[in-house]
Amino acid sequence: MVTCAWPYVYSIPHLGNLLQPLSADVIARYYRLKGHEVVFVSGSDEHGTPIEVEAIKQNRSPLDLTNEMHEKIKNLFKIWNISFDNYTRTESEIHKKFVSDFYKKIYENGLIYKKKITQLYCENCSRFLPDRFVIGICPYCKYDKARGDQCENCGRLLEPTLLVEPKCAICGNTPILKDTEHFFIDFPKLKEKVTTYIQNNPYFDKRIKIISLNYIKDEFQPRSLTRDNKWGIPAPFNEAKNKTIYVWFEAVLGYISATIEHFYPKEDWKKYWFNDQALTFYFIGKDNIPFHAIILPALIMANGEGYNLPHVISATEFLTFERKKFSKSQGIGIWIDEAIQILDADYWRYALIYNRPEERDTDFSISNFTELINSQLNDNLGNFVYRVLLFIKKYFNYEVAIPKGLNETAKILLEKRDELVDNIDDALKNVKLREALNSCMELAREGNKFLNETKPWDYIDKDIEFSKSIIYACFNLINSLSIVLFPFIPNTSLKLRDQINLSKEFNWDDAKKDIKTPHKINEPKIIFNKISEKYILDRLNEIRKINYLN
Repeated sequence: MVTCAWPYVYSIPHLGNLLQPLSADVIARYYRLKGHEVVFVSGSDEHGTPIEVEAIKQNRSPLDLTNEMHEKIKNLFKIWNISFDNYTRTESEIHKKFVSDFYKKIYENGLIYKKKITQLYCENCSRFLPDRFVIGICPYCKYDKARGDQCENCGRLLEPTLLVEPKCAICGNTPILKDTEHFFIDFPKLKEKVTTYIQNNPYFDKRIKIISLNYIKDEFQPRSLTRDNKWGIPAPFNEAKNKTIYVWFEAVLGYISATIEHFYPKEDWKKYWFNDQALTFYFIGKDNIPFHAIILPALIMANGEGYNLPHVISATEFLTFERKKFSKSQGIGIWIDEAIQILDADYWRYALIYNRPEERDTDFSISNFTELINSQLNDNLGNFVYRVLLFIKKYFNYEVAIPKGLNETAKILLEKRDELVDNIDDALKNVKLREALNSCMELAREGNKFLNETKPWDYIDKDIEFSKSIIYACFNLINSLSIVLFPFIPNTSLKLRDQINLSKEFNWDDAKKDIKTPHKINEPKIIFNKISEKYILDRLNEIRKINYLN
């Protein structure tokens, strides 16, 4: 089971937001090529106060807003070639029923209780202010635009009453304190079990374990499961009228409900959630680590029905744009609907994985993006492929010839190919996507170097068998590249397969198999074009001008 954090659908994702579904897509495609049964699920996170606040600002209903945004984002993910088996939504009836039944079970297990609390209330709006209905100063890092559920600056989880100088996010008034009743999950009762799970999980890296164990030590307290807002899944308990399930506590269950929905009405989903041989992969940002490494496992334990706990959690650091935070209001960044109007998705997919912030925050700049595309995709990969295929067309009439025997130089290249394919394989198994992509490009660099050193064009008249041997080895390298690059840049991979006239049905093992000859290729075509920083900026300004006028 491969998944990524569900995007909130009150706005179009930007390039930084795309890191999680894109990373998950790479791993899903890789494991499919390896012959595994894979289900890749995610969906639109539609409930909770962010949607309600945005709907109020737009003077429309939350459902009307999410219906529109869900379809937009779903279609954009298709254009970006994110190969979801099921991209669903939290308004799905299957999800709502699953969440309700799940929490009824936890309630029956005695881990949910009712408690009177004091909460912020806006007299001007006549409503309690949960989560993102409140903004204020973070008590930990002093960030002045912290939300009532979490500080986006330091990542600490919050409660609205913890904020300094709180304000209503709708009208800006200072709220008062007022008593209300809510249902709480008794997380401290699960502390020992969750701690043991984190300590003994062989798939968690050191960073995940440190962050999680520190959180459990300092912040693993009872948490309110319900909210005083109407937009969400109704709390399934007696005396819970007009209360809904806290959006985070229902959205994390979407991984299970989306799998159920994909196979419905069959029971095949159980192979992924009740099978100790099945692996689960979660791709998230670092600010979501507590919810996936602690809260989700705790909820599964509290439910007690034996669902698989998270195995691999791949949490990236933050991606900045031109050394600043992405900001729609300030025009900082590029949004995924804009990007695919500028260049084909594969250009962006390549650059985002290359810049994936796996160990530290990473910056995405337009100048570095253009340099990356021009030097790596165009000059390295594209140049190698086009030179080899043009040679085959010109000197061998579109046919990869049968060499009488591979010379030693060609044999060394194919041995190097096998070594690099194994390196890519190992890196992807360990969810090191940047390392895997770099090894893919090393394969192309080896091909270019080999072609420049052997100069097969010099031997066409005096030793044609030498030229055949060199080109045969290079052609096999292109076949390998078309396979190992498929998880990263699938459109380009299939274009390569078309040019070299090989089946678009292939598996990972085919990357180390040599092609049977004679073999006819199709017309060679340039697969990448050089780009300029000016072109990117001009197109972006043009797109934004059109959007503004519309």
